[in-house]
Amino acid sequence: MAKATTIKVKLVSSADTGFYYVTRKNSRTMTDKIVKKKYDPVAKKHVEFREAKIK
Repeated sequence: MAKATTIKVKLVSSADTGFYYVTRKNSRTMTDKIVKKKYDPVAKKHVEFREAKIK
């Protein structure tokens, strides 16, 4: 059976609020870690979210 091209990743807030988003990424084309600026409703501002593994 073939390996899936997309994997689920967790985007964790860099503001240390514990808030996170769950998204998918293509592991073959995007080999580096995702870093995006998104809204953190706990901190009430836009902060960087970094990729982490889903446990």
